Amino acid sequence: MKTSTAALITTGVIATASIGYLLYFDYKRRNNPEFKKQIKRERKLAAKASKEAEKIEKESKLKLIENVIIQCSKETLPESPEAKEKYFMEHVAAGEKLCNQGPSYYDDAVLPFYKALKVYPDKMELVMIYQKTIPEPVFQIIASILAIEQKAMEGQQDETPEAAAASATASATGVDIDAE
Repeated sequence: MKTSTAALITTGVIATASIGYLLYFDYKRRNNPEFKKQIKRERKLAAKASKEAEKIEKESKLKLIENVIIQCSKETLPESPEAKEKYFMEHVAAGEKLCNQGPSYYDDAVLPFYKALKVYPDKMELVMIYQKTIPEPVFQIIASILAIEQKAMEGQQDETPEAAAASATASATGVDIDAE
């Protein structure tokens, strides 16, 4: 018998034994009721942790939205077109600077972009520009703020903006807030 034939047969026997070993222990593992229970427990814990994280994320976004609305309502907006233009440019630049610093600054970038939106003459045009230029998480929060603000203005014309923001974010179940 040649050396290459012996080596080939040896390799075949080792490969067959290895595959048999893997199949045997895979069968044992799959049919072990304790293993199935452990997998089920791990899945439940992962689902529970995921739901909890999603809930915390949604609550933090609602708090951010409420803070942005309150801060904007406390600030007096400029009246003259020149002052509005300067205000707009300053806040867009600040928002872009924060966005360029990375995802950890996206929440901070929402306020300047929203303040710029408040003084822009054609809000829908600026929203379309925002959709194309700013990061998606920032745009989603701004869109949520606009929806909540609209909902608050429809329902409570006699409330202060702070109270309207608080009540709107408390009942924001009808507004889509993505926890990405």
